[in-house]
Parts: sequence; C-alpha cells; structure tokens
Amino acid sequence: MNRERYVRLRREDWNDFERLLLKLQNLKEGKWTAEEVSLLARLYRSICFDLSMVQSREWGTQLEEYLNSLVARGHNFLYRSPRGEALPSLTFLLVEFPRLLRSQIRAFLLALALFVVPLLSCTILAAVRPDLAEYLVDREVLEQAKKMYSTSLYTQESPEFLGQRSYMFGFYVNNNVGIAFRAFSLGALAGIGTGLVLLSNGISIGLVQGYMLFEGGNTANNFFSFVITHGSFELTAIVIAGAAGLVLARGIVFPESRTRMQSLQHHGRIAIRLALGAGAMLVVAAVIEGYFSPAPIGSAIKYFTGTLAWIAVIAWLSLAGRGRTPQ
Repeated sequence: MNRERYVRLRREDWNDFERLLLKLQNLKEGKWTAEEVSLLARLYRSICFDLSMVQSREWGTQLEEYLNSLVARGHNFLYRSPRGEALPSLTFLLVEFPRLLRSQIRAFLLALALFVVPLLSCTILAAVRPDLAEYLVDREVLEQAKKMYSTSLYTQESPEFLGQRSYMFGFYVNNNVGIAFRAFSLGALAGIGTGLVLLSNGISIGLVQGYMLFEGGNTANNFFSFVITHGSFELTAIVIAGAAGLVLARGIVFPESRTRMQSLQHHGRIAIRLALGAGAMLVVAAVIEGYFSPAPIGSAIKYFTGTLAWIAVIAWLSLAGRGRTPQ
C-alpha cells in the first residue's frame, strides 16, 4: 500500500479523533460518556499503529509530525492527572490498583483459571502430540512461528532494528490492548464473552508454546527467552482485564440488595479501574516486547530479567497497598 492510499483510508479516523479531542477538552472527565471514552481509546490505539507504520516506511516528516502530535494529545487525555498533580496517578497504579484487584480476588482467580488451565493443557498437548496441535491451529501459523524463532531475530542493534521495533511497538499496543478491551467489555454479555476470550487466547498461546517446546533446541530457546520478560505484564494484564469483565457481569447478573442499575454502576466503576490498570500494564509490556525482548543480547540475561519481572509483578499485585487505609 502506498502513502497516498494509506492516508486516504485513514484520514477519516484522524479527523474523528481531532474532533473528539476538541469536544472533550472543554468537559470535565466526570462528564465524559462511556461511548466517548471507548472511542477515544480505540482511535488512540489505531493512530499509534499509524505512527509506527509511517515511521517504519519513512513516508515523510510532515505526516510523521502530524501523527506524533495526535498521539501526544491523545496520551495526555487518556493518562493525564489532575492539573498540577502527578501523584494521584502513581498512587493509583502503585497502591490502589493492586489493592482493588485483591478486593476482587474471586473474579481474578476465575479469570486466571479460564486462561491458565487451557494454556497449560494445550502446551502439554502440543509438546506431546504436535500433529493434534496442527488440527486445532492453522498449520501455517505454527510453521511461521517455527520459522520466526528458528534463528535470532537480530544479531546487532542498528537503525533497522530501531525502525522495525518502533513499528512493532505500535502493533503490540493495538493488538494487546484490543484483546484486553474485548475481555473487559464482553463482560456485558453476562460474562460469557469474557470467558470465551480468555479460553480462546489460552488455547492459542498454549498450542504455539507447546509446539515450540516440541521443536526444542534454539527454536525453543529463542521463543522462551523472547516471551519471558514482557509476558509477566502482558499475560497478567489480560487476566486482570478478564477479571474486570467478570466484575461487570456480576453487577448485571447478581444485583443482590441493589437495583440492577445501581449494581451495574457500582461494579462498573470497579471494573473500569481494573481495566485502566491492566491497560497501563499492557503499555509497559509493549515497550518491553518492542525493544528489549528481541534485542541481540544473551538469552541468559533475558531469562534472568524475565524472572525478576515475574517476581516484581507478583510482589506488586500481592503486597502493594497493604496496611494503608483505603481512600
């Protein structure tokens, strides 16, 4: 696809994004509707991808600066703190978010089971019977994964490395946040949609992972050294987004002493805060996956760093905020 056609296809979304920003900048955040927030997040992800595409294909400084400006403005809207205060956002991410997650531990454990059980089962299946894995996943997908990890992605850092990784960063943000958003938003279907998203992703990831185990050698080493670090943030965030969807479903299906609308509002606020925390984790995962995971460094360093990342994520979500009085 050439530059002119790409711009022509994407121009409408860029204009919609600008109009939405102009509308929201004159409203307090409390008056933003759920539809506006959802549209803002979707357009932001797609424009991040557009920017990475333009940078990787060198389609002109003027277009790159325009998209970079849109991304910067969108980022300020999505992640801004109250004026003059940066601490509330940090406090939420470092303290309130993990404490909120622990308060919804049953939803988290259910989401974890829906994701991890098929992931582990399919990993074992594909490692022992790769022929069966080919019936469950398109053989071409497995062969592409095998080809991709049969050799190291890069042997040295170069301008090519930085350009390609910028493109992939945009792709990872768009793809991973999209999965998490579906896991969260489909909770509105009484949790059934959320369960299907978690199950399907657990199955597909498990089958690819098991197939890499079956291949063994450098292929398995390249694969697992690539995924171990960003996986701590990415996979955990997907499960948390699923937990948010289940919390939303609980508000719809089990209103208890509240009216259904009151229950939906109460559980919806909790679910949105969980989804926001998961979104922040996915941005961190995209940075790691885009720039560190494929970097031409020894696999031992990646395994060591990945182990530390998993310990840090587990410790943060398990311990942060304990002993503090909820605000």
